Amino acid sequence: MLQSKIAGIGHYLPSQVVTNDDLAKVMDTTDEWIQERTGIQARRYGIKHEETTVTMGAEAAKLACERAGTTPEDIDFIIFATLSPDYYFPGCGVLMQRELGIAHKEVGALDIRNQCSGFVYALSIADQFVKTGMYKNILVVGSEMHSMGLDFSTRGRAVTVIFGDGAGAAVVQPSEDPNRGILTTKLHSNGTFAEKLAFINPGCHGGYHAKKQGEDTDFGYPPTSTYGEMFMTPRMMEQGMYYPNMEGQFVFKMAVQKFPEVIHEALDTAGLKTSDIDMFIPHQANLRISQFVQRQLGLRDDQVWNNIQHYGNTTAASIPIALCEAWEAGKVNPGDLVCLAAFGSGFTWASALIRW
Repeated sequence: MLQSKIAGIGHYLPSQVVTNDDLAKVMDTTDEWIQERTGIQARRYGIKHEETTVTMGAEAAKLACERAGTTPEDIDFIIFATLSPDYYFPGCGVLMQRELGIAHKEVGALDIRNQCSGFVYALSIADQFVKTGMYKNILVVGSEMHSMGLDFSTRGRAVTVIFGDGAGAAVVQPSEDPNRGILTTKLHSNGTFAEKLAFINPGCHGGYHAKKQGEDTDFGYPPTSTYGEMFMTPRMMEQGMYYPNMEGQFVFKMAVQKFPEVIHEALDTAGLKTSDIDMFIPHQANLRISQFVQRQLGLRDDQVWNNIQHYGNTTAASIPIALCEAWEAGKVNPGDLVCLAAFGSGFTWASALIRW
């Protein structure tokens, strides 16, 4: 079986910087409050109606192709991870194909809806396709434009202050060096507490899932509704039910449990130890989570790459952005063992070990 590798990586961040003080002008919050809870100082927002999840992803993809020594014309499969697609449907994969000018090739495009774990899930799929010889140049993209769907009021501050926009991409190819490439990926999920971190409305559920869990709510649907509503009801509008919902403390407790578990699982599979890790790149969910996991693994500060302070949580884009920055800074070099890990809505969590 072939080995796969990340042959090129790129990222894109919109130019608009939004500081904590900027958010304090539109909601009841402070720089101190945000930093104490998340470690975030600023984030980037795309330019409305000019930048989208796909256009940002395309910029990252072009750079990844260039660094891989390829062009978009060489891409034979696309995997796109996001929770903030340009359209409800079709997915971003086909839009990316068009944006890169390769629609005429009619290559396959796959959309991944695993939120914060999306990029690692996508990387794992690309790894399998390359190892089996099905594809040779797979474009893996993680891109998010959260700013178009956040509640910029005090009601929504617990979620809104966390998220930012950005994109990252990688080109995955076969490796000629059997000692270099993706060593293993581990993927997990548990849907028991799906509503603890979710964007529920609009949707087609008709309150079904909440009622099954014993929740006393219809999520804004009329009592006589037989089917779900893909569109907004007056009650949803009045109560702001079309924004993301998160029970932060619950998510935090789950994350700090599952992060170390999935990392150790990957290390055990590869016959390695935490001391073998040269660079740990966690999904940028919360600086406090990253610091907790770092202590659990016994890693030094220079072995962990965090950038949530500057960009916030960019969900599916956070790992490729951080990996690209670490590589550009000379912190990821040939032969290094790189560990990626993520935890997010679903709940889903995943890890990957890469011999760079």
